[in-house]
Amino acid sequence: MDIEKICARGKAVIEVESSMIANLSKRIDHNFAKACEYLHNCEGRIAVTGVGKSGQICRKIAATFASTGSPAFFMHPNEAKHGDIGMLTKKDVVLAISNSGEAEEIISILPVIKRLGVPLITLTGRSHSTLASSATVNIDVSVEKEACPLGLAPTSSTTAALVMGDALAMAILEHRGFTESDFALSHPGGSLGRRLLLKVESLMHISEKLPIVTHLASLKDALVEMTQKKLGVTTVTGDNGELLGIFTDGDVRRAFDSNADIHQTKVREVMSKNPKTIRGDLLAAEALNIMETHKITSLVITNDTAQPVGIIHIHDILRAGVA
Repeated sequence: MDIEKICARGKAVIEVESSMIANLSKRIDHNFAKACEYLHNCEGRIAVTGVGKSGQICRKIAATFASTGSPAFFMHPNEAKHGDIGMLTKKDVVLAISNSGEAEEIISILPVIKRLGVPLITLTGRSHSTLASSATVNIDVSVEKEACPLGLAPTSSTTAALVMGDALAMAILEHRGFTESDFALSHPGGSLGRRLLLKVESLMHISEKLPIVTHLASLKDALVEMTQKKLGVTTVTGDNGELLGIFTDGDVRRAFDSNADIHQTKVREVMSKNPKTIRGDLLAAEALNIMETHKITSLVITNDTAQPVGIIHIHDILRAGVA
């Protein structure tokens, strides 16, 4: 294998496709804006259709629309001819992609699309093709050359269609005011979804798992509670159950350094007062930010009467993938 030749071909493909994509910016005109208007105003779903390599691009574009606030699905034109066209409603918009603009499979379902009266947005490489001529709005995605050295395999042309699809989706996303939180709702299983959706109350230790002692407890009692609950900390409450402080591993070391008697010393004498707290309905990401800012590893969750109802440790947040 000639390594230099192989690398040269790889670079040539990237250079050709980059050049073809750069030319697309000149096609962002009134047709692009009109297409965005139809897609944005769609009351149903965006049906993206194409065949062959274009069909593969269509699947990705449909997925991009769907994940960024524009309900969409891929409709295979061959399957549409045999019943799947029934998925279309009069509230939908069709986005068809064909480099030649003469894909027989798409042409064959044009009568049904026209009968439904739905807007037809097309991305074609030929502005005077059958598909482009039938479109409500056609966007020119033609390329001067394919990156394939034989000029045969769809390369630059499919990349151009993909990029234009992304341009449509992102323009609509911005116009719609789509936010990170909206994106997270579409990606609940991803790290962004966990960061933006997971709340403290879903991770906090409660009930019998909540380490808690009264201010009258001895240092020994506090150590036992910390050991049993295995969080390296215990909350300390007053006579009415209100949070007075927190007793941590650091407080233990300081108590021993001062030769405190574990049987006679009260935990209130060695606890940390005014501990950081957080509400359970706040995001776990906010809890993590507080911990990192104040260089602590635990936060107490309190209710409206300042009573501890839970505790969350930094390890709980990291295990949940919120970072």
